[in-house]
Amino acid sequence: MNLNKVLLFGNLTRDPELKSLPSGMQVANFGLATNRVYKDRDGNQQQQAEFHNIVVFGRQAETTAQYLKKGSSAFIDGRLQTRNWDDKETGKKMYRTEVVAERVQFGPRTGGAPSTSERNSAKPEAQDNQSDSGSEIDYPQEEINPDDIPF
Repeated sequence: MNLNKVLLFGNLTRDPELKSLPSGMQVANFGLATNRVYKDRDGNQQQQAEFHNIVVFGRQAETTAQYLKKGSSAFIDGRLQTRNWDDKETGKKMYRTEVVAERVQFGPRTGGAPSTSERNSAKPEAQDNQSDSGSEIDYPQEEINPDDIPF
């Protein structure tokens, strides 16, 4: 049995670059940095960074390019792939190993979404528009007694 599986969680080192293939399929490329913390022989804490090239295809490429940017955190589930080509200038054989993402999960946002208190202090007309669109859940205002829960 063979297995080619990569799981990474890190931060984007550059904004995703979205392109279209001749077939019309979308492809996004970006860099991802991960780090490893360990203790050396002397017991000093060390940190080592690794940089990965990530490629995403299809609809996920579009959403990745739309919502992720440099510094965003992301979880990548994919496989390793090595491409090769001949350099036009030198004629030398070139290689690039990259992670082809089968799934991209966005990490927590930092400073992007408004807090609950900021949403509640919004203008009343803005709150009315939100409740009309169905994007907000209308929670009851009454207190819930844990003893009333049947399980």
